[in-house]
Order: sequence, then structure tokens, then C-alpha cells
Amino acid sequence: MDHFRYRNGRLHAENVPIERIAEAVGTPVYVYSTATLERHYRVFAGALDGLDASVCYAVKANSNIAVIGTLARLGAGADVVSVGELKTDNELTAALRAGVMQINVESEPELEALDRIGRSLGVKAPVAIRINPDVDAHTHAKISTGKSENKFGIEWTAARGVYSRAAGMSGIDIVGAAVHIGSLVTDLAPFGAAFHRLRDLVAMLRADGHHVLTLDVGGGLGIPYGDETSPVPTPEAYAEVVKGALGDLGCRIILEPGRMLVGNAGVLLTRIIYVKEGATRTFVIVDAAMNDLLRPALYGANHAIVPVVEPAADVELAEKDVVGPVCETGDTFATRRPMPPVGAGELLAMRTAGAYGAVMASTYNGRPLVPEVLVNGDAFAVVSDRSSEDDLLARQRMPDWLEESGHDPIRAAAGDRS
Repeated sequence: MDHFRYRNGRLHAENVPIERIAEAVGTPVYVYSTATLERHYRVFAGALDGLDASVCYAVKANSNIAVIGTLARLGAGADVVSVGELKTDNELTAALRAGVMQINVESEPELEALDRIGRSLGVKAPVAIRINPDVDAHTHAKISTGKSENKFGIEWTAARGVYSRAAGMSGIDIVGAAVHIGSLVTDLAPFGAAFHRLRDLVAMLRADGHHVLTLDVGGGLGIPYGDETSPVPTPEAYAEVVKGALGDLGCRIILEPGRMLVGNAGVLLTRIIYVKEGATRTFVIVDAAMNDLLRPALYGANHAIVPVVEPAADVELAEKDVVGPVCETGDTFATRRPMPPVGAGELLAMRTAGAYGAVMASTYNGRPLVPEVLVNGDAFAVVSDRSSEDDLLARQRMPDWLEESGHDPIRAAAGDRS
């Protein structure tokens, strides 16, 4: 459930007509709903009643500080990762100095680095070893993280030896174990398999004399995007799997929901530039592009696309391709999508865009980053500004040999030979 609904024939974000945001901020623009963020957090956290649990929002899903602040106010912690989830010495040092609750270690070299850094800082690094349970999450290959061929974690069969090594490191304090099998998982069985494998490991580690205080079960529970062939499991059903496998071990359970909390809380608002009738297709060309919302190009992901003006109930639908203006065939948001008649200048909303939308955006094709807006009841605020063409150049520098020559490569590239 979200809070983007038609009222009096116009799409609203909570109590704000979404057209008002387009008029004030321009398009494309990401729009997030506070009410949806709050509802999703409360539903997820409520499903964990009776469990010693910590909900740590996976910041990589949407790193806007206003979104993080909204969830933090409700009691959420934060799961923070680096690029590729492979931490550098600088990042590990910063984490220890910040006093993080625990660091989930991905590999033995990383464990050794953390031991060295902990000793240099005079602290013991709180560590959970992330195991790779070799469980197929039945999700897209690019977001699967729990199979043996994936780069993440330590093979579960080797975990006991790694724990024994870690116990002898003076800069390490082993506090728990962690597992994460992938993203957008819509089948509970792989979760159950991974959690039971984690349970077995806890029994072996305790038999070896290790204290296991926390179990980080990761995130990854899927949400509906509209193209599912079967219902997506509820947070309540997911919580029952967690409780059934791990609830009696006396450990604090850490959960890292990301998409579950923010996915349906956002839309990408875009305006139609024009409609092009091709030989075999009708193309709806919009001002948003693959650099703004990468998921369809990267994963073939589905996002519902709806007009901001509500179509009549009996309107005839026709297949259309919704595409952006970037010079890439992959700059396509929908193919042969049944849609009502639309025209240039009209607004469309790409739904379920609150997760892995703005965070994966780029300036490809020299396109500035789009703004982000947070709605709260009948108010809205810009929580990330639209970047400018000047911003694109601000971090770039001309080398001395070009500056000294008086040659201007920008003008030259544009065809100015004066």
C-alpha cells in the first residue's frame, strides 16, 4: 500500500496534487511519501513483535538524508555499505572511530585488515562473519548474493576455521554471524534454507566455545512491481520464517530491509516530450532517461507507468513503448505497454521508484541529476536539488599544457574554429 492515489481525477502524493510539484520543481523529479515510509516501517517492525530484533534500514536503497531521517525518527538503525560491499582500510578506520555496532566481515583479508586497524586504534573491532550459505534466492542474477559463485561472504563450510582464527586476534571482538542471500526475493523457501544453515553454524560455533550474540539475517524481501506471477510474501510471513529458524537461540536478530521500506514510497515524475508513431511501434518519449532510473535498462525491471490525469474507466488502451531521450536503445522504460491515449506535455508517474532510483542515477549524456522531493501531508519540500550544467564541470580541471596553449577543447569539440 502507498499514498499515491487519484483524487478528483488527478494523481496525489498524500494530500498534494503531484502536478503542483511538477510546476514548482520541474521534471523529471523523484517524489517520496512520508506516510508510506512510516507505514512500511511500522508494518515491518510490528511483524517482529516478540523477537529481540533491530531493524537497520539498508541505506543503499535510498540514501537521501530526509528519507533516512524519517525512518530514524521511528527507531530504525542503519545498515551502511561501501561500493560493492568491499571495505577499504580508510572506511574500516572511519567505521571504528564512529563506533558502529558491528562490522560484517566479508573475507579473511578483510578480517586481517580490521585486526590491524583495531590494534592501531587501541580498540577491539566488533565483528560478525558474513557467511555464504550457498543458497539460490531465485532472483535476478545481478542481485543474487548467497550462492557459492557469488563474491560475497565466506563459505559456510569454512566458517568455523575463520572464527577460530578471529578468536586469536587481539584487535577483533567476535560478536555474531551474518547472512544475506540477495535482493528482490519473493520466495520464502530460500530464506528458510539460509536461516537454518545459520542456525546449524551457531550450534557448531557455540560448541567450539565462541560467544554468538547477534545474527544479522540481511534483507532482500521483495515488493510488488506489478509483473509478478504469484503474490509477494508479506512482512508477517517473512517474520515467521525468521522466528521459526532463529527465534529460540537467544541472539539479537538484526534485519536490513531496504526496498521493503522505501520502494513503494516513491515515484519518478516525468513529462512527455512528444509521441512518435513508428513503422511498427508507438513511442512515448519522456524527459526522464536511463541515467535517472537505471533499473529497466540494467535488470529489465518493470515499473508501472500511469498518467497523472486519471483516464476514463472505459478508455481504450493501446500498446506503447515509453522511452527516454538518451541515445541508447536501452533507454527504454516499457515495451508494448498497454496505455491510454497520451500526448506531448502530459505528466506520467513511474511507480515503485523509491528504491534503487536516485541512488543509482548518473550524469551520463551530460544530463544533470534530478531533484528529490519529500511530501508530508499537504506540504512538500525539495530534499535534493537539481544539479546544473556548471555542477557537471565543477570537478573537472584542464591540464596545464592545454591551458598554456590557449587552445579551448570545449569550443573546438563544438565546431568553433574561430
